[in-house]
Amino acid sequence: MGSGSSSGMEGGCACGGVRYLLTSAPMFVHCCHCTWCQRETGSAFALNALIESACVKVLRGAPEAVPTPSASGGGQQIVRCPDCRVAVWSHYSGAGDALCFVRVGTLDAPETCPPDIHIFTSTKQPWVGIPAGAPAVEEYYRREDYWTAESLERRAAV
Repeated sequence: MGSGSSSGMEGGCACGGVRYLLTSAPMFVHCCHCTWCQRETGSAFALNALIESACVKVLRGAPEAVPTPSASGGGQQIVRCPDCRVAVWSHYSGAGDALCFVRVGTLDAPETCPPDIHIFTSTKQPWVGIPAGAPAVEEYYRREDYWTAESLERRAAV
């Protein structure tokens, strides 16, 4: 869906050592409530903006990929600032390095990327409310059921 309405969105880590620019709006934004995301973030969910890696331009620093286990068993690379260790994005085994799952909270304006869907709600914390009418699924979903045609084309291209 590409909730980020404007291109040129910037973000970075907590210490400012890593800064990046999204040169396109994200294809889709997940709010993932799985227990793995809860553990990795130390929070109730992860909010990830899916975007082509070619659309993420590092402006400052040298972010470092840290191999991390995943529920699928395929693992993921969590890309972090080498100094403050804040996670700025991930690469999951399914899409490899071609697709970034940008941590929305690291954007300078995270409000520009609200979730397009809530996933793995079967394991969400009971005190987390999902807005009425927001797309939500108990586990995962078929992209064709929720993504726009433009986002599907962009995803197919990577």
